[in-house]
Amino acid sequence: MKTCEICPKHCRLEKGEIGNCRARINDGEKITALNYGEITSIALDPIEKKPLYRFFPGTKILSVGSYGCNLNCPFCQNFEISMADKNFPTRKISPVELVNLALNFYYSHGNIGIAFTYNEPFISYEFVRDTSQILKNIGLKSVLVTNGTIAPAALKKILPLIDAMNIDLKGFSQKIYDYLDGDFETVKNTIQIAAQSCHVEVTTLIVPNLNDTEDEMLAESKWLASISKDIPLHVSRFFPRYKVTDRPPTNIKKVYRLAEIARENLNYVYTGNC
Repeated sequence: MKTCEICPKHCRLEKGEIGNCRARINDGEKITALNYGEITSIALDPIEKKPLYRFFPGTKILSVGSYGCNLNCPFCQNFEISMADKNFPTRKISPVELVNLALNFYYSHGNIGIAFTYNEPFISYEFVRDTSQILKNIGLKSVLVTNGTIAPAALKKILPLIDAMNIDLKGFSQKIYDYLDGDFETVKNTIQIAAQSCHVEVTTLIVPNLNDTEDEMLAESKWLASISKDIPLHVSRFFPRYKVTDRPPTNIKKVYRLAEIARENLNYVYTGNC
């Protein structure tokens, strides 16, 4: 039996067993990414779509995703792949092949690198690491769009290869993270550590009756400001999705009001999906 060191769940796996994220396996020698190079989604996106508003604005980035996730958000916007396993159709692409695709787009379409997104990239840790090393060697950017649920030691090892991250902060209490099968302090720690090493922006999806109080946004924005008032915060509107279809989209006025509150503490606050 071996213990996965990538996220704080530390799954203990027998040989051949797959972890809670559906994407890491004990291959008999070590625990590694079962979804290494298994691509489910690929697209050339505006950098603002990640969303990253203050990292090379106006450029594009080659965005790729695989399958699996180490959280279990019932309102997941990409549940088709985040909740999928090895049986989901994929296209096998090596790090070198992927970087070559990024280079081709770079010359003709203004691409600045690769964004690992759509599902949780950290569970594809080895693939992200290997690809990001090649990107760094040739001067292209490596971006992660992540839920921030990664063990500090694994995060610190890979951070020198990462240029920017958008980190989902699902809410500002452990009660909310209990609902998602996650750990609040781990995500806070990820934001604090990453902000010392690369460009960081934060996204909070405002879900009605879950994380939409003014007090919670005030606490979140004050905490982010304690790291840096210049961390951009994206306050995003929820739409019914996956298992959460019993409530309406977030009221637009509510999103705008929470953004106003956040601006009392932060210099860069944006609204999304409005």
